[in-house]
Parts: sequence; C-alpha cells; structure tokens
Amino acid sequence: MPFDARSVPALSPATPRGTSANPRAVAWWLLSVAGLIWIMVALGGATRLTGSGLSIMEWAPLAGTLPPLSQAEWQRLYDLYRTIPQYQLQNAGFGMEGFQRIFWLEWAHRFWGRLIGLAYLLPFIWFWWRGAIPRGLMPRLVLLFALGGMQGAIGWFMVASGFDADRTAVSPYRLVLHLSMAFILFGVILWTALGLLRPAPAVTDQGLRRQVIAAFWLAALTMLAGGFVAGIRAGFSYNSFPLMDGQVIPAGYLDLAPFWRNWTANVAAVQFNHRLLASLTLLAALGAAFAARRLPAGFARKAVWTMAAAILAQYALGIVTLLHVVPVSLGTLHQALAVGVLAAGLCAWHALRPQPGGKP
Repeated sequence: MPFDARSVPALSPATPRGTSANPRAVAWWLLSVAGLIWIMVALGGATRLTGSGLSIMEWAPLAGTLPPLSQAEWQRLYDLYRTIPQYQLQNAGFGMEGFQRIFWLEWAHRFWGRLIGLAYLLPFIWFWWRGAIPRGLMPRLVLLFALGGMQGAIGWFMVASGFDADRTAVSPYRLVLHLSMAFILFGVILWTALGLLRPAPAVTDQGLRRQVIAAFWLAALTMLAGGFVAGIRAGFSYNSFPLMDGQVIPAGYLDLAPFWRNWTANVAAVQFNHRLLASLTLLAALGAAFAARRLPAGFARKAVWTMAAAILAQYALGIVTLLHVVPVSLGTLHQALAVGVLAAGLCAWHALRPQPGGKP
C-alpha cells in the first residue's frame, strides 16, 4: 500500500470545512464503505474458488445490474460461456442448471461492487452539500471514488484474461493486481476514518511503532504472495505442514528461468515463499505484542495485541486450509481474514503514529 503514515494530515473537529462540519459522521460512513469492501473481498474469494468469475462474459456496468429476465437471455449468455476454454475443458455438459449456479455468484459479486459505488457516492454528495467534510479531505475522497471506478475496470481486465484460448482461469498477475487494489482502497479508507475518529496519537513509542510497521509490511507481502498462490492454484499441492513433500525447501524450487518466474509461476516456490513470509510475519507480530506489554492500558496496546491475534488466527487458518486441500469455505474465510489482518495492522500503526510535527 503506497502511503506513509507520516504523510496523512491530522484531521480534527477543529479544522472544519464549514459550520456544519461533522468529522465523526464522515468517519462512520467511511467505515461502512470499508465494511462493504471487506465483504466484497470475501465474495471475490468464493467466486475464484468456485470458478464462477468467467461465467459472465460481458462488461455492462449499467445494463448488467439486472440479471437475465427471460429464458432467451439465459440461453444467450450460456451460449457465450460455452465458447471459452473453461467450459470446454472443465465444465462441458454441465447444462443450464450448472451455468446458473456459477452465474449467480459472479452476478452477486459484480452487484456488490455497484452497491459499494452507490454507498460511497450518494453519502459523499450529501456530506459535500451539507458542508460536513473537513477541510483538506475533499481531494482524497474524490481520488478514492476514481480509484473505485478504476477497480471495476481492473476487475474486467482480469476476467477478460480468462477468455484466451490457452486459459481456463484468469491471469495470476491480473488477479494479484485486482486484489491489491482492493486492499489499497480498504486501507486508505480505513486510515482516513481513523484520522477523523482519533486525530491525536494514542501513545508515542518509536521502537514499538517500527516493530508494528515491520509486521504490517510483512503481512502485506504475505498477502501479495498469497495472491499468486491463489492465481496458480498452488494451495492444491504440497498439502502437508510444516514440511513440503518431506523437505523444508521443496524440490524444483528454482526450476524455472528466468529466476524471477519462480516467485510467480512455480508452484513449489510460490507456496514455499508464502509459508516463509507468513512465518516471518507471525514472529514479527508476536515480538510486537510482547513489546506492547510496556504500554499503558489503552487503545494502542489493545490494537497491537489484536493485530498479533489476527495474524496468529490467519496463520492457523492457513495451515488448516492447506491440510484440507483448500475447500471453498475455508479458502473464502482465509481470504476474508486477510482483510482483518490488514485492518488490525493499520489500527495499531495509526495508534502509534508520531505527534504532528514530531520526529518520524
């Protein structure tokens, strides 16, 4: 996530845009949008794991709001789907009933994206009209709306990659791009809301802050690696823990050339890297939690401990998901909990940020 806590201006009720400025109401609206994005990420996980994402082969931002309303329209969409490799190689002959089953999940995923757009735009217009948006926040809110629209285009860019003649799923690179943008949007919206609700740092502890930041970025790298695990279905291999086929470093770790392709296209390397980053993240988070004992009781200490607990839960869930060969339920939950880790890490980081004008 390309933003630095030090670059976020301190926002408070003392810096209103107008006499009706209401930072807390704006913050709760943003938190609601962040919650909708959280659900969207979970829906995206279920869509990917069930292979539903390629069932709708048209990008119709307005017309696609309604599902098919006639048997002829259902047949047209089914005939389109039957032209792509995923149907021909994986789902041939599963009939209209099978198509409708995957269609509804993808339609719900896209509909939820449209709902997020409305949940953002309509209150934004209302708050702007009422003068409730704090001074200096408007450019960021406009940018977030633009990025949300871009995310829809990235989603279609990802889906379209699955129509190629040699593919039965979307490009893992485009999948990671789409997932990363969702995390960025969620993170910036959450950080902005926290700035409105808690304009002053909870406590200043530079050493602990550095530990929390290290754990946060390790978690972000783990999520990025997890995107490639999902993209090349690496979780369906090496379903043992802690060893991989009886080895610490699996055979074939460096089989691909050039070297960097192992990190994104080699099943053994991609899964090993995800495990390694997850383990380093957990160690960093536990270290931060231990160090947080010296903080006074309050929000900052609770935030650091919650971050560590979320990472520990995600680590355990990842192991269980792997051992059970990635069932849809556990895989979806694992992707959803990643957003919880992101949220907990940002709350801890935000609570420990330096005083305005102080040392970084």
